[in-house]
Amino acid sequence: MKKALSLFLSAAMLLSVLAACSPQPGTGHTSPPSGAPGSDQPAQSSAPADLEGEITFWHSFTQGARLETIQAAADQFMADNPGVKINIETFSWADFYTKWTTGLSTGNVPDMSSALSTQVVEMIDAGAILPVDSLVDDIGRDQFYQNAITEMTAEDGSCYGVPLYSNTEALWYRTDLLEKYDLAVPTTWEELYEAAKVITDGENGNAFGLAMPMGTNDMMATLWLHLYVRSAGETLLTEDGRANLTSKTVIDGINYWLKVYNECSPQDSIHYNASDEATLFYQGKLAFDFNTGFQISGVEANAPELLDKLDCAAIPRVNGGDPETGCLTTNIPVVIWKNSKHPEICAAFIKYLYDPARYVDFLLSVPVGMMPALKGVTENETYQSNEIVQNFQHANEVLYQMLGGSTSIGMEYGPKAEAGLLTSQRVIENMFQDIIINGTDVETAAAEAEAKLNELFETVG
Repeated sequence: MKKALSLFLSAAMLLSVLAACSPQPGTGHTSPPSGAPGSDQPAQSSAPADLEGEITFWHSFTQGARLETIQAAADQFMADNPGVKINIETFSWADFYTKWTTGLSTGNVPDMSSALSTQVVEMIDAGAILPVDSLVDDIGRDQFYQNAITEMTAEDGSCYGVPLYSNTEALWYRTDLLEKYDLAVPTTWEELYEAAKVITDGENGNAFGLAMPMGTNDMMATLWLHLYVRSAGETLLTEDGRANLTSKTVIDGINYWLKVYNECSPQDSIHYNASDEATLFYQGKLAFDFNTGFQISGVEANAPELLDKLDCAAIPRVNGGDPETGCLTTNIPVVIWKNSKHPEICAAFIKYLYDPARYVDFLLSVPVGMMPALKGVTENETYQSNEIVQNFQHANEVLYQMLGGSTSIGMEYGPKAEAGLLTSQRVIENMFQDIIINGTDVETAAAEAEAKLNELFETVG
């Protein structure tokens, strides 16, 4: 209960919207039967033959194709189970975080939802979701990639999320702009800066090499700093759950991105979020960007004329001889909330999503962007015959190379609740803005941000 209350308080500091925290439903009472609202017992994958009841599903699959695919699956599930009603509500990832953290104090949470793996750890810490081991076993535990399962597993050994898909970061670039300036694909951070500087200077305001995003309504500055630091073999969160913003490597990374911002980026990128960054790329005004395979679908939908000028490469390294390894993978699971009155319906619907044909259809709603959480799916004939999959084979190879060994931000030493605070509290974004706007010394700003994060981490200690 102490940890759940601490989570509420940390969310209040960020959002300024939480009132005093109320006890969790069911706290202080005899535990109800397995799977009942408020139970600590696992959600069972085996369901009655005739399902009956109404559930609410919150998810953040807001793009048209995959939103429609999920809705179609729900519609078919309801047709197959006439006693079931599934209400779907969609939220952006940022809005979802606000929605569930504030909803914990009022009981206004769904029956099931999508989540980020860092959020799953916070949900476990708050006692808000149910173990799903029996469901994972029913689908086939050995079929899931192990790193995804690991990020959903609590200290007690129970798995609390069913991995739905993964994605991983790579360096995306415009092949035509590299050809125009006779530039090779960068392999180190210094080569990336030099190429970005050449393009920025050459385009004279018509395009930029990079656009370092630092908006405080997003986590992009944290993500980009993480990429530099992780490529150098360090982490922003230490093994003992402390912030690392003052090591030489991290200070070098901060200075690197400040140099990129000052010499290669539009000045208003200090306020950019992910959407602003993407829009600039779609407008043909960026040569390089860091993104997942979702970059392909974004370009296809918004700037199809750039589709044949798009490719990706491994995340740059500090030194040319360093190994090309992945730096960031995001695993997206589905979770069942402890307050659900019908966890058996949630479990049955989640399993329904993994029907082979249905699962491939879902993945192909954003081909290459959503990487399967299950092994062997990419060998499926329908998957292989997709035009985007065929046209971006090199990008797909790079993404799978980056997938190996990488984790979510802050999860390098296993699931930690601190990882959610590292990415959600915008401390690093505010640090960058303090340096640029107020002229605060880099070392001073980094030390203050590190202390602020460690103070926040105490709330989940």
